[in-house]
Amino acid sequence: MRFAISLLTLLAIASVIGTVLKQNEPYPNYVVEFGQFWFTGFEWLGLFDVYHSSWFLLILAFLVLSTSLCIWRNAPGFIKDMKGYREKASESSLAAMSHSVALPAGVSAAQASAYLRGQGFLVREASREDGVLVAAKKGAANKLGYFLAHIALVVICLGGLLDGNVPLKVAELFGKVVPETRDIPQSQIPPQSRLSTSNLSFRGNVTIPENSTADVVFLNAGNGYFVQDLPFLVTLKKFHVDYYSTGMPKLFASDLVVTDKQTGKETVATVKVNHPLIIDGVAIYQASFGDGGSPLRFKAWNLGVPNAPAQTLAAKSLGNQPVEINGQRYQLEAGELRTFNIENVGDNNAAMGVNKTFQEVMQSAGQVKHDKQLRNLGPSITYKLRDAQGQAREYHLYMSPISQDGRPYMMAGMRSEVAQPFAYLRLPLDDNNSLDDFMRLRAALMDAKVQSEVARRVAAQALAGQAIGREMREPFEQSVRWVLDRFGQGGFAALESFLDERVPKDKRKDVAQTYIKIVQGAVVEVDAVARERAGLPRRPVNEANYRFLIDSLVGVSALFDYGAPVFMQLDSFDEVKATGLQITRSPGKTIVYLGSVLLVLGIICMFYIRELRVWVLVKSDQVRVAMASNRKTSDLDRDFERHSNALQQLARGE
Repeated sequence: MRFAISLLTLLAIASVIGTVLKQNEPYPNYVVEFGQFWFTGFEWLGLFDVYHSSWFLLILAFLVLSTSLCIWRNAPGFIKDMKGYREKASESSLAAMSHSVALPAGVSAAQASAYLRGQGFLVREASREDGVLVAAKKGAANKLGYFLAHIALVVICLGGLLDGNVPLKVAELFGKVVPETRDIPQSQIPPQSRLSTSNLSFRGNVTIPENSTADVVFLNAGNGYFVQDLPFLVTLKKFHVDYYSTGMPKLFASDLVVTDKQTGKETVATVKVNHPLIIDGVAIYQASFGDGGSPLRFKAWNLGVPNAPAQTLAAKSLGNQPVEINGQRYQLEAGELRTFNIENVGDNNAAMGVNKTFQEVMQSAGQVKHDKQLRNLGPSITYKLRDAQGQAREYHLYMSPISQDGRPYMMAGMRSEVAQPFAYLRLPLDDNNSLDDFMRLRAALMDAKVQSEVARRVAAQALAGQAIGREMREPFEQSVRWVLDRFGQGGFAALESFLDERVPKDKRKDVAQTYIKIVQGAVVEVDAVARERAGLPRRPVNEANYRFLIDSLVGVSALFDYGAPVFMQLDSFDEVKATGLQITRSPGKTIVYLGSVLLVLGIICMFYIRELRVWVLVKSDQVRVAMASNRKTSDLDRDFERHSNALQQLARGE
């Protein structure tokens, strides 16, 4: 009994873990979440698939065997005790009971039997040498509760074993089936990794784009997966989704057509959350939704050729394609398109003031600060750009302009490892909400001829304003040209590295402020020269335009750390939705429900039905009344007093 309770406690703890810890995820997801150390321990314990782990199924099997043997061993005695009246109880044993009393003679066996039957007892009379014994009982169903509870445990464990797919575990143990680890089309999966439609139990997931069909589901199996063939085809005709204002899905549903492979019978239904479609014992649940592979169009700005215009690049979400940039071959791996993004995004004061250090400037360029303001940021896309050596960085782009401090920005994130958060940069947009002005200014900042012309103009303006003397004009012009050239080669980081290498530590702050003032003052003329070359009028000098230029400096500097040869701007898309379905065959579910009902009935019988036994030994000189119960409570005291008083009144003829 103690060992069984220990096993049940272990199962309860395992069930809690299986509820809290998301089950049957791909192993890389767990490595990212827990780290390699804890992942190894959790994997060894089988916590990533608790309900199908060998030790969990072994405990269930042991409980089935041990509890069945317990029932088999104790059933005859329990049944005999439930049926028996214990009419062979001796007078001495009756007198030794805690609830026993001797009454004066005067009550006949017939009177005692009639009274007890009137009180709901089953009665049996037995004539003996010492008199007539009237044995009565009620509440024998209390012992039935023990049977039901033990049988319920066996039934529930059998249901768990049935849905635990023990045959598949055994086949996998002996190598008859082998999980597939390669990322290949399901049509190329070898037979040893495919499961037939006769598989006893399965629970798998499949993603189906609109107007597409699936006839298999994928079952996670540790480092690999199995392909489970379905007895029908599932076609998604239309997917519906509505959102709350917080961005959480309010309703999502799938219009499905399910076609039986053998008969061709079609079943049309709409599957919603908590409203599954059940066909021939197979349940189809609405589990998730997402992108189904949407055609995308990007504007690609070649960062290695600043003067080159943006090129149109067509791609498809959730797809891969080769691209060639500046003679180098890359693999573009597009991720999921998200058309609805509710996030906490606050204002960011990224304008570079004269009192900011280089470190502060770089922080402003490399991150977006949040003030917990809920906002829909519109569509976004993630993608990876993988080089010939297999190295890749992941990028996150928002399609719509994001307003901060009353100005529109293009927001883009980058990370080199999946476990890292995205580091965001923001690029200012012009009056047409485009990057044309920014990219034109960036190209000018990196152009040596523009740098020379700007240095000449800035020096002339400084001389005209008497900020410098004639003898300082040429050195000042060279300084401006050097600062612009250095900035054009690496942004603020390039200037900072020069300070760290060449300038004494106690003078770096003053020199840094000087360089910042030079860049801030020169950027107005850089923009003017760039617009003249494009045939555009000079930009009026006001607060808004100057803010645009300062933000552009920060953006140009941050692009050096962006780590991509091209900046891709999501221009348009044609959304294709997809539904995520969980398809299960779980014959053990009904058995578990039956076991749960039996368990409830057993508990009711054990706790709410009280077994009572009464013996009345009628002799010539006295009447012995005794009572016993499976639970000694105050109710037993009151019942004994009531029945003994009633029999005593019968003896007096009252």
